[in-house]
Amino acid sequence: QVQLVESGGGLVQAGGSLRLSCAASGRTFSRYAMGWFRQAPGKEREFVASISRSGGNTAYADSVKGRFTISRDNAKITVYLQVNNLKPEDTAVYYCAAAITYYSGSYPVLESEYVYWGQGTQVTVSS
Repeated sequence: QVQLVESGGGLVQAGGSLRLSCAASGRTFSRYAMGWFRQAPGKEREFVASISRSGGNTAYADSVKGRFTISRDNAKITVYLQVNNLKPEDTAVYYCAAAITYYSGSYPVLESEYVYWGQGTQVTVSS
């Protein structure tokens, strides 16, 4: 089992940046593809970004391409989400999640593919 703890959220002005971190427990972190999702008030949770087990492949939602970057450090058992040029519509609770994948290069984008979830970190962007 993997436990995930997010950090790095906060209040930032539009155009600002944050670095979200997700620290994982356990020695099997490198076996999981990792993803970030977000849920804005009154909306369903949506995919933001994902990264394969080795870190070689990534995927992004169209709304964040060019502004957000996902990365992972398997030695530190941590996945990151660098969020730049933030917009008010990026305001949400951001969750990291872990997925079991058969292929090492897979980067799941569906919420249903993820088995472990963190508690979330709030990101609020003021205009």
